[in-house]
Amino acid sequence: MKTVAISVPDEVAGLLAQDEANLQRELSLLLAVKLYELGRLSTGAAAQMAGLSRPEFLARLSDYCVSPINLDEEAIEQEIAAARELANKI
Repeated sequence: MKTVAISVPDEVAGLLAQDEANLQRELSLLLAVKLYELGRLSTGAAAQMAGLSRPEFLARLSDYCVSPINLDEEAIEQEIAAARELANKI
């Protein structure tokens, strides 16, 4: 596992009112959530980065107003087409 250091000014850390260990966990989660939201990481990879299980990560997404369903327009159209095809078979 790679470790990346991030400098956080004391006043910012003070605003977040957290000790170093909690700040590190929160920043790891925030980064994982944002990378997932941008489509750069899967839920599994983002969960691993945040140090959470996949179900825990998915549950925490709502804390940051991020949907656990992260599909682009093309993927949504493919899902709709597949659903229509299945409905026509029934």
